Amino acid sequence: MSRDALHVVDDLALDRGTGRTDGVRIVGHVVAEMFGPDGVLKARVESHNLITAVGDQLYASRGAGLTSSAVPTGMKLGTGSTAVAKTGAGAALVTYLSGSNKTFDATFPSATGGVATYKRTYAAGEATTASAITEAVIVNDTIATDATSAAAATISRVLLTGIVSTGATYTLTITWTHTILGA
Repeated sequence: MSRDALHVVDDLALDRGTGRTDGVRIVGHVVAEMFGPDGVLKARVESHNLITAVGDQLYASRGAGLTSSAVPTGMKLGTGSTAVAKTGAGAALVTYLSGSNKTFDATFPSATGGVATYKRTYAAGEATTASAITEAVIVNDTIATDATSAAAATISRVLLTGIVSTGATYTLTITWTHTILGA
C-alpha cells in the first residue's frame, strides 16, 4: 500500500474510533437598543456579527492557555457600510464616530457556559451623531485613542440597520455574545 493510502486508512480508523469529527465554530450575535430620554425603547436591532481573523486567533490562543493575543479593550462605533469580512477593509471600522471609543461596562466581558458576552452602554451625550450608526466593532487596541481601529486590532465587527442618529438625550446599549460551539 502506498504511503498516502496508509494515511487515509489511518484517518478513517481515527474517525471510526470516535464516531465523529469535531467542527468547532464561533457564532456571534449583537443586540443594539436605543432608549429615549424617557427611558422608552426607541429602536432595537438584532444581527449576527463576524468574528474576524484576529478574533479567531484570540479565542484559539486563550483557549490554549496562551497570552500571546491582546485581550479586547472596548468598543467603537461608526457610520460606514463596507461589507463585513474576516480580513482586510471589511474587518476594520470604516467610518469612525468620534468619541465612541469606550471601555466595556463594569463586569464585562464575561464568560459563562461557552458564551463570551461584551456590553457597552453609551450614556446620553456620548457618541452623538446626526448620521445613523451603522457599524460597531470590538477592539483590542488602546481604547483611549479617539480614532478608527485597523483590521489588525478588530476582534469582531457588525453592520447595524435601524439605529438612527443618537441625540444628546439618547442612550445606546450594545450587547455582543460569542458562542463557542463544538461538534
